[in-house]
Amino acid sequence: MSPDEVLSPREIEIASAYGQGDTYQAIAARLGIAPSTVRTHLATIYRKLEVSSKLDLHARLGGALPSADMQTDHAAVISELALSLEESLRREQALAEVLRIISGSRGDIDAVMSAILGFALELCEAEFGILFEHHGQGRYAASHTRGIPKPFRDWLDTQGVFAASPRTGLGRLATTRAVVNIYDVRAEEIFQTDDPLRYATAILGGARSFVAIPMMSCDGLVGAFTIYRQSVRPFGAQATTLAQTFADQSVIALENARMIAALRQKASPA
Repeated sequence: MSPDEVLSPREIEIASAYGQGDTYQAIAARLGIAPSTVRTHLATIYRKLEVSSKLDLHARLGGALPSADMQTDHAAVISELALSLEESLRREQALAEVLRIISGSRGDIDAVMSAILGFALELCEAEFGILFEHHGQGRYAASHTRGIPKPFRDWLDTQGVFAASPRTGLGRLATTRAVVNIYDVRAEEIFQTDDPLRYATAILGGARSFVAIPMMSCDGLVGAFTIYRQSVRPFGAQATTLAQTFADQSVIALENARMIAALRQKASPA
């Protein structure tokens, strides 16, 4: 049977976009659904169309017949393995691209951080991300953002450097120097108080699940690499490990930018 006969209109839309190279994040944003929902649809699409790669999917949508090797009783397992392999390759490509961007940035930290946050959001299936620079004594400033709702962005701009309460995610990170992974920012007791950061995060940003990664250097805490989901979907071990990798790359990018700035200042005429 043709794809039109076995897939729903929504599945056809997702399959076509993915087969043409769109990411989970791009498809989710266009359709107003979560990236994890896109992946769930794709697993079903792979099984229904009896394909085991994006190339196979593109071919099937173009009229090719299903592979004779795809046995129905193994279709679900094969579709899951195929998507997992594609995601693994995408992670490797993203990390390689981040390193390339850092090495060729010439100190353009805004472009580098925008790219790093973009890859982190895509691979960790998050809606928005913020890099908070640490200013000591639990004080932070949002220096770079990606995908953040405007009301939250405006609030952070107004705050400048602010002190994070010890009970907030950023406050706990400043104390423990450890990953803070919050299941639901509205479920914690602090949400019932008048804490301004938690209110802004949950109401202005619409955040629900949240993970903050400490950005460490030899001098101590540099900042917090934070990503947010706007639905209650806790970050698992794989997403947290990925976020840690991007946080580490962010520290390298920041240190490179500072060294380049110092060299330029030294080389400039008095």
